[in-house]
Amino acid sequence: MAKNQGARGARPNTVHMAETCAQAVADELGLELVEVTLQKESRGKCLCVYVDKEGGLTLDDCERYHKRLQPMLEAVDYDIMEVSSPGVDRPIKNQRDFEKNRGAQVEVKLFAPLNGSKLFTGALTDMNDKTVTITSAEEEEITFERKAVALIKPVVELDDMDFADVELDEE
Repeated sequence: MAKNQGARGARPNTVHMAETCAQAVADELGLELVEVTLQKESRGKCLCVYVDKEGGLTLDDCERYHKRLQPMLEAVDYDIMEVSSPGVDRPIKNQRDFEKNRGAQVEVKLFAPLNGSKLFTGALTDMNDKTVTITSAEEEEITFERKAVALIKPVVELDDMDFADVELDEE
């Protein structure tokens, strides 16, 4: 492939090469590789690697993973590499994500309104290549065509916290 070929032609090979290395390191360290993306940012091309593990990821896990992966990516064209957790509100994109979130409360955002609304909330009950099904709080089962769905993400509920004892630094 020509060196000056556009990023569109080079990107899949770059991401695929990075994914292969990232998966090997994740397996070695007992982590789950969630996703690898290459994003163009003002500071350059950012290779973002999202990993996770049962019980949650620590900063030490990310650092250890980064140090092990970086030397393996010398042939990959990127400027910055970030390793992080996918976060608790990571969008549900594939069957593996569905299995992790089956029964959980999710938000389904649509590209176009359905019955006057673009946002629906309910328990994620089914998902395949063609449809997504949730069960609303009223026990109504709602099925959406996947091509109509812009985003599916878990609902994050923060526990009520008592901030009365929190001291804020005042400048």
